[in-house]
Amino acid sequence: MFVAQKLRAQNITGYVIYMFQVEDVIRAYALDIDRICQEYLPRFQLSDDQLRQEREWYEALIRMMREEGVQQAGHVQVVRNTITLLSDRHQELLRDPKQPFYGAAYYKALPFIVELRARGAAREKDEIENCLDAVYGATLLKMQGRELSPQTQQALAPITHLLELLAENYRSDEL
Repeated sequence: MFVAQKLRAQNITGYVIYMFQVEDVIRAYALDIDRICQEYLPRFQLSDDQLRQEREWYEALIRMMREEGVQQAGHVQVVRNTITLLSDRHQELLRDPKQPFYGAAYYKALPFIVELRARGAAREKDEIENCLDAVYGATLLKMQGRELSPQTQQALAPITHLLELLAENYRSDEL
């Protein structure tokens, strides 16, 4: 919760990627709040009050995941809504003649986005969600200690840059 709040305020794309991870952590613990509290949360050296707040936050997410039918895959509505906001902002930036750097970053990332979208389920998602999925996938590989191929690193660089610009622009609009 504390990390999510900080990221939401400072880096909206980082927030979404973090929430992907939180959803996966919840799934890894079979949506069992007691296991999360006993096995996962102690890693973070939280005070009793912080632990209580984290428990409540995880309980709310678990409830949402169950109610929304995303126990196995997918994202809770609050995350989907944030992706929609980012996608809408992305489209606005592409149409804005005062944002040539954003457009240039998009066109550098576009061949890699097209490649991502050519893969199965990625076609059903919009471009920004494809980019977020790609960065999250790379994050998971790194967390597993696996090396990213030079081709993957080459593809991720413009995608990551595009997401950084989107997050910066989104944040400046919010201020």
